[in-house]
Amino acid sequence: MAKKKLPFLNREISWLYFNERVLQEAADETVPLIERIKFLSIFSSNLDEFYRVRVASLNRLVNLNEKAKALLGFNPKKVLDEIKNIVVKLERRFETLFQDILITELAQKRIFILNYTQLNVARGEFVRQHFRDKILSNLVPIMIDVNKPFPELKDRALYFFVQLSNNAGKSRKYAILELPDSISRFLVLPETNDLKFIILLEDIIKYCLDDIFYVFNYKEIQAFSIQLTRDAELDIDKNVSDKFIEELRKSIDKRKRGKPMRLLYDSDMPFDMLSFLVSKLKVGADGLIPGNKYHRFGDFIAFPNVGGKELEYAPMPALKVKDLHRTQSLFKKIAEKDYVVHLPYQSYDYIILFLREAAIDPKVTEINITLYRLAENSKVVNALINAAKNGKIVNCLVELKARFDESANIFWTNRLMEEGVNVNYGLTDFKVHSKICLVKRIDKRKTTYYANLATGNFNEKTARIYCDHSIFTTNTEITSELVKLFGALNKRTVAKGFKNLIVSPIDSRNRIYSLIDREIKNAKAGKAAYMILKVNSLADEGIVEKLYEASNAGVQIKLIVRGICCLVPGMKGFSENITVISIIDRFLEHARIFIFGNNGKEEMFLSSADLMSRNFEHRVEVGFPILDEEVRQEIKDIIDFQLQDNVKARSITKANDNRYHKNRLTSKIRAQVQTYTYLKNKHQ
Repeated sequence: MAKKKLPFLNREISWLYFNERVLQEAADETVPLIERIKFLSIFSSNLDEFYRVRVASLNRLVNLNEKAKALLGFNPKKVLDEIKNIVVKLERRFETLFQDILITELAQKRIFILNYTQLNVARGEFVRQHFRDKILSNLVPIMIDVNKPFPELKDRALYFFVQLSNNAGKSRKYAILELPDSISRFLVLPETNDLKFIILLEDIIKYCLDDIFYVFNYKEIQAFSIQLTRDAELDIDKNVSDKFIEELRKSIDKRKRGKPMRLLYDSDMPFDMLSFLVSKLKVGADGLIPGNKYHRFGDFIAFPNVGGKELEYAPMPALKVKDLHRTQSLFKKIAEKDYVVHLPYQSYDYIILFLREAAIDPKVTEINITLYRLAENSKVVNALINAAKNGKIVNCLVELKARFDESANIFWTNRLMEEGVNVNYGLTDFKVHSKICLVKRIDKRKTTYYANLATGNFNEKTARIYCDHSIFTTNTEITSELVKLFGALNKRTVAKGFKNLIVSPIDSRNRIYSLIDREIKNAKAGKAAYMILKVNSLADEGIVEKLYEASNAGVQIKLIVRGICCLVPGMKGFSENITVISIIDRFLEHARIFIFGNNGKEEMFLSSADLMSRNFEHRVEVGFPILDEEVRQEIKDIIDFQLQDNVKARSITKANDNRYHKNRLTSKIRAQVQTYTYLKNKHQ
């Protein structure tokens, strides 16, 4: 009998449904106006990266033969066609929101975004003077010669495609004009009668085009905005050697010249101009995306608030952790019991203070840490450097292959090495994605290890907006295994045989399978069996199949998945006992939490890993049990708020319509607000 085909949603299509949820936040009238603009910005940035990486990868697969497509499980060309259809619909919705939010609703707040045709004489003079003082010297148009190669456009840079015409369009000349990154996209104009005005860089340049092209005797100058997105996947020699950093630098340079994936263009551009442009750039039909006049909308994350405080979220000052104090030893407290810091609700300073104390404590002899993404002015790095200066052995694994952070991590690697830190570039075949730190302290010949394990990076900037959990412990069941793991990592390998830690790529898959199998066994024995899994993405086919098996056995499964979810819930014969919600709100839900019923002896694990194939097979990830009862209960309470959320949670169903999650609760539960209030009251 043939095996039934498992319901499995393509990951790229699922990701687009996730980005639609981001767009929903921009449409939500309960969200403050400036924050809605920021969600438009996030949607745009997400889509840029999607084309640079995922669509680029699909394009490389288009020419596979039928046998290869069968092994792949889908037809890349069909998926690309579906992506194009969905993206065009989302871009139309984006454009409507752009007009309604930015133009209409800002105007209702007496804030006006002016285009170049709406400037009166006084404001026009102000704009032209600003243009001549601050912008003109940064602009160098490239005139197009039809008989010569077309200029190479940079990935994600903003350009005007310019047409100069004369004699009723019979005489034409084309130019490419790059908009400078060094100048703000937004200029606040002088206020008039309590009315506030903002103009974008594009409109400033359009207003002053004659100042740029005055040397040409043309009657009409038209300029239309374009943005090219290129293939950003890196081709890197996997041989990690002394030449690795140089190889990485070369690959980053190649990324800037990758194959064109998407051309965003002003839909008002005349057809003949668009045809000429497409023929020169060699962009396929899949990659032609009509849009509005303003591209690279990610820049709108810095849109100026010239109105009142009510246009942004009210501040939520970082809370304290009860019993941990800035002027008292953290090590002394951690030696007594485990602590958890819930980010961003509680202050990231505790992690910095932990590293700072390790750097100056004369009894600390060694620090081991893995670093994946770092803040621009990293306090983490400064603490590690100071530790090395104070004579500590500091072993730091910096993952140079962290996508889009390669250049920054090369910089930090060089800085750390210059200051005497032992830097490991990572492993040949695996990205090191774990978020772990281990401090060795010797007091009266007794060695104690202090550990910090987290679901998010050692990055104080993202810790202000990413929801993660960071654990402090001296529990030897965990620290002894971290000693073993770091010992292997420092030799650029991965150890085996862990009892408490769940480590990829060695045993994560088998450990997760065995935990699910235990619930299946309990369900079949008539015992209570359940799982609550929270991740950013669920895309691994093996895990999806295992969850379907558990559902069919009667295990009750609740999933909280922010982004990609390839599992299809509510399908008869597969997933009738599985519900999935996704929460998109003020902060980015980033924690990975696995809870198993275990016949009344509930177990909880936190992890750096999502449920994706790459996390099992191509990365070094660390999952760890929560052994302290109080810490476990606190995390469980926060999970319960999320499962009850009926304000910002969306139900993920086979319909993929992103409907807001409803439940029987009469009161409104917004998990992130509830969590902040809960922690504030508990940790006063």
